[in-house]
Amino acid sequence: MLLVIVPVILLFLVILLPIRQISNINIRLGLFLSAIAAMAMGGLGFGEGFQAAIFGIDKLSWVIGLSIFGSIYAQTQVKMGAIDTVLGMFRATIGKTPKGLVASIIITLVISGSLLGDGIAAATVIGILIIKALDDMGLSPEQTGCIILMGSSMGALMPPITQAIFLSSALVGTDIGPVINIGYFTTGLLVLISVLWSWTFLKIKSLPSELIPDRSAGKIFGDEWRNLFPLIVLVVIIVLRSGFHIELLTILDPVLAPFKAIPIVRGIVSFGGVSRILQAIIVATLVAFGAKSVRSKGAEVVKNGIVAVSKTVQIQVFAGIMIGAFYKAGLIDAVLVFTKTLSAGMMKIGGGAMMMLVGMLTGSQSTAQNTIFTFLGPILTDNFAVNPTFASLGGAHLAAAGQSMPPACLTTFVIVGIVGGILAKKADPLKIMFLALPVTLASALIGYIAWFIS
Repeated sequence: MLLVIVPVILLFLVILLPIRQISNINIRLGLFLSAIAAMAMGGLGFGEGFQAAIFGIDKLSWVIGLSIFGSIYAQTQVKMGAIDTVLGMFRATIGKTPKGLVASIIITLVISGSLLGDGIAAATVIGILIIKALDDMGLSPEQTGCIILMGSSMGALMPPITQAIFLSSALVGTDIGPVINIGYFTTGLLVLISVLWSWTFLKIKSLPSELIPDRSAGKIFGDEWRNLFPLIVLVVIIVLRSGFHIELLTILDPVLAPFKAIPIVRGIVSFGGVSRILQAIIVATLVAFGAKSVRSKGAEVVKNGIVAVSKTVQIQVFAGIMIGAFYKAGLIDAVLVFTKTLSAGMMKIGGGAMMMLVGMLTGSQSTAQNTIFTFLGPILTDNFAVNPTFASLGGAHLAAAGQSMPPACLTTFVIVGIVGGILAKKADPLKIMFLALPVTLASALIGYIAWFIS
């Protein structure tokens, strides 16, 4: 078991090392050193190690593609004002009371997080728009931050663009479609809990007049529908595919076919599965470039999109290298053999707790999945006969729960900066994390239920 223990211990030591000077690189460094250790202990030469790295990156290529193209798409929507339009329409329909306004804010955060695929991006884009309104309702900076945290975190988990579900599905090698379909329901339940919990923060019965929109939702849509056109294209493609089994993007197949045999690239150009969602995002992005506000700033949009996810993509690349090394060096097989001596219940409870612990300590859902679910996913499906769909769903919800737990939720620290900058008030990040704990624990419970009912 030294083949397994040494690379994993090295990974954790580097990731959790409390040295400020390397805090920005320790996750990447840990993943890389763990991969090198696995290759060395597995007897892989340079050529075999290189092939293992390509194999691992190829395994996560569509996740990497989603991060890059999803971020560029998000930048186009910011330039076009699409999210502002969506928020305005929700406020005009259900946001005329304090409860309605909070609900409309959370729903907009969820939509934004779902389309951007990233909680921090959603918190930043929408937070700037709604922080002052929440403050005007008498909410504390911590309550304001909690609402943004819950909405953006659930948005990042909500399909169709959901890195947590995409990554967990890749790690167990299952079709993303069924997982996404169930994910709409489970994440929707968490959104409902978030709304109900946030209502307990309210102390006023009616909104100040300045917070009530002066246009109807129909008027806003009539004035600004062009802002939503790329979003409508994306929604139509995804709804027809998932709800009616109509695949519009087959028209791209003749163009994409020559690239299917190229490692890494084939994760983007494949003719099915999650690659179709990625292709839909690319199509919507190209449609957005038809707008002058995007086209005139095209280079800036692409640059900002890539810069926004550069660290995320680097982590994903190094995670791919580590995963490839683990598979080719025999670590995954060794763990599968060892865990046959353990009970299913012990493995599920302990494995889920470890995922949440790593997510809690690193503030990163993807780190929890890449370090723990890389082993745990195949164990659940191969050794304990957990349905791959439910294994993936549970892994995503547990990792998302760990990410939002105190004391190191990265999204919260971003929110604190935005709240402080706009309101000139200090917000306690730990209080925000603890306020959001009911939703965090509900996400963990859903994850465990998915594993135990299968």
